[in-house]
Amino acid sequence: MPGAPNKPPAPAEVPVLPTARSDPVERRLLRRLAPFRVALRLDLWKGSPHSDLTTPLLKAEAAYVQGDYPTTQTHLDQLAVRFHEPRWPTIPEPFRSLRVEIPAPQPPAWDPDASATPEERGRRKDRRDAEFQLALAEGTLQWAAGHGVDLGGPAQRIPSARDELLASGATDAFYAAIDALWAEVRERVPLPSAPVTKPASGPG
Repeated sequence: MPGAPNKPPAPAEVPVLPTARSDPVERRLLRRLAPFRVALRLDLWKGSPHSDLTTPLLKAEAAYVQGDYPTTQTHLDQLAVRFHEPRWPTIPEPFRSLRVEIPAPQPPAWDPDASATPEERGRRKDRRDAEFQLALAEGTLQWAAGHGVDLGGPAQRIPSARDELLASGATDAFYAAIDALWAEVRERVPLPSAPVTKPASGPG
């Protein structure tokens, strides 16, 4: 219109793709809970993991069901610390990497992320997290195939999730397939049994 002030067009909003770090907390916890459930049913435990491992997982599961996510996180962190103890050196990858990370000291120049921007470091971490989730999913499928556990349709989506990660990164479609598998694991894979505690023998 004549006399109307010239206004620059409003800048178009650039959509921000969600990352694993921005997903709801219950989904992030599910990505730890379900793999731990499989990890404690591996053959190396001979059907009875140590109570130092089963106790925090059972407590984490109970808190998760109640929607108490801070307590779930606390118990999962305790379990991750237990996984790092040298008492269990034979936990196979990728489940071994569920343990808490204790990075070795290194000069900043040796850190491949040292010169990266915070945004780039975040993207690299998201990629590493996604690759770890894929490795856990594929390890779970291998375990399930060897133990007669049918994980249904979600298991069939993991090959396409791998293709999605390679082609487009850690997209919503990738995590939808991963999370569907973890939900199925919690439905079909029983929690590990706590070891039977022998009663203390009385005075003879």
